[in-house]
Amino acid sequence: MSDFQPLLDYIKTFIELTKEEEAYFLSLLVLTKVKKRQFIVQPNFVCQHMNYVREGAMRSYLVDDKGIEHTIALAIEGWWINDCNSYIFQEPATFFVQALENSVIIQLSYQSEQLLLANIPKFERFFRITARCEVATIQKRVLSNISQSAEQRYEDFAMRYPALLNRIPQYAIASYLGFTTEFLSKIRNKKLKKG
Repeated sequence: MSDFQPLLDYIKTFIELTKEEEAYFLSLLVLTKVKKRQFIVQPNFVCQHMNYVREGAMRSYLVDDKGIEHTIALAIEGWWINDCNSYIFQEPATFFVQALENSVIIQLSYQSEQLLLANIPKFERFFRITARCEVATIQKRVLSNISQSAEQRYEDFAMRYPALLNRIPQYAIASYLGFTTEFLSKIRNKKLKKG
């Protein structure tokens, strides 16, 4: 199996590709190994790649003016991660994107994406569908943050993303859900006592 096969299989659930189109697309991709704690995006630098997690786990976060980290997104195998505003508008990034484990990512550069869209317009459909799914996910998260208690947010997260609970560090999960690691520990202990 090709290193790019999981991404190719995912794309083929949305669009059909000829062998020639597939070969062209694959020629634009780069496989990159990322060590635990290594950054692939940092503030003030333009995000040059779309990043598909082939193996491992990553997170994007920002640091506020008080030095507090706020996790924006988490990603494991089969998920995309980057600083979307920086990538789309080719402006300096706001977020850090960091490996939480030794990881392997498949990267498509901004320039390569432009070539891909010019040469195989059906990729517009793929990117449109995935962007709409991302917007829906973000909307659900915002709604959850303003309408659910911390306990409900954690339970919803645990139900939707059970694979993340034992792989993602507790500080990153807590930050993603909008509370401290200590508060997350209290919620988990309370749940264990009930359970």
